[in-house]
Amino acid sequence: MDNIGNISVVIPTYNRRQTIGRSIDSVLNQTLFPSEIIVVDDGSTDETSDYIQSNFPSIRLLQQPNKGVSAARNMGIRSADGNWITLLDSDDEWFPEKLEKQVMALSQNPDIKFCHTEEIWFRNGVRVNQMKKHQKYGGHIFNKCLDMCRISPSSVLFHQSILDDVGYFDKDLKVCEDYDLWLRITAKFPVLYIDEPLIKKYGGHADQLSKVKDGIESHRIKVLEKLIMQQFTSGQKNAMLKMLIEKLTIFSIGAQKRGKIKAYNTSKKRINELSVMV
Repeated sequence: MDNIGNISVVIPTYNRRQTIGRSIDSVLNQTLFPSEIIVVDDGSTDETSDYIQSNFPSIRLLQQPNKGVSAARNMGIRSADGNWITLLDSDDEWFPEKLEKQVMALSQNPDIKFCHTEEIWFRNGVRVNQMKKHQKYGGHIFNKCLDMCRISPSSVLFHQSILDDVGYFDKDLKVCEDYDLWLRITAKFPVLYIDEPLIKKYGGHADQLSKVKDGIESHRIKVLEKLIMQQFTSGQKNAMLKMLIEKLTIFSIGAQKRGKIKAYNTSKKRINELSVMV
């Protein structure tokens, strides 16, 4: 492996002063310590930067005007000294052996450059069980990632060269930016999956990106519409088209039930256009 110990942690944050300390502490408590910890403050207005500078002076703090989580992650990754990148959302938390177990697993699989793990979910402070549909996988998992985002950003460890190949987070996507990047990665690379919870993922708070008025599926549709115009194998493109038609069909039914005639007609027209391409 290419200096697997040279790991940079990138933590994007926006107005998470109340939770980022917990996230940073979970990195500082790792049994395998990373090369550096980078926090990217995405224009917070709650004195997040002052809090970090006062309480974690050894951490590398970057600041930018508010541009969104994708731009913040990209800034941190591009600024990183490590060839290996791991991400942590500023409301999530790692178990102490998270990095050590990933490095060990990757060392035993030297041809793989991307690793993710199982997770434990908490919503409003209460642990909740994942549904069967949220199952995670390893290997060549592109087709399994088409229906929903199956990789948590806070669980990943990957070699930076992967992004040099497929591109970085799409800063124009305010939601499902991870779904988009994971599809581009899994289309080209196998991934390693550790079937053990190594992160705590917290939900239920009002600023979660997945809590959007127009529904998460509309954003997945937007991602698939974008990706089918890019370079994929014929099999991958066909799988995307089928998934896009499936999602548009569900979306159109919902639009019709809610009396959104324009959205219904637009989605039905798009379904007809795509059907002749499959």
